[in-house]
Amino acid sequence: MDYVAVLLPSLVVGLLFWFAMKSIFNADKSERQAEARAQAEAEAQAAAQEKPQPGTRPAFPPEGPSAPSAESDK
Repeated sequence: MDYVAVLLPSLVVGLLFWFAMKSIFNADKSERQAEARAQAEAEAQAAAQEKPQPGTRPAFPPEGPSAPSAESDK
C-alpha cells in the first residue's frame, strides 16, 4: 500500500500533463485545418477574380503560331 501512496501523485500529475498536451495538440490541429480552409478559399476567390468574364476580349493580343504577326502586315 505504501507504493500506491508514493506513486499516485506522480501518476495523477502525469495524467493531467497528458490531457493538457492532448488538448493543446488538438487545438493546434484544428487551427491548422481552419487556416488551410481559409487559405484555399482565398486562393479560389483570387483565381475566380483573375478569370476573364465571358464575352470580354483579352487585354493583350494572343500569342502563338495562329496569332497575326507584325511582319505579315508589311
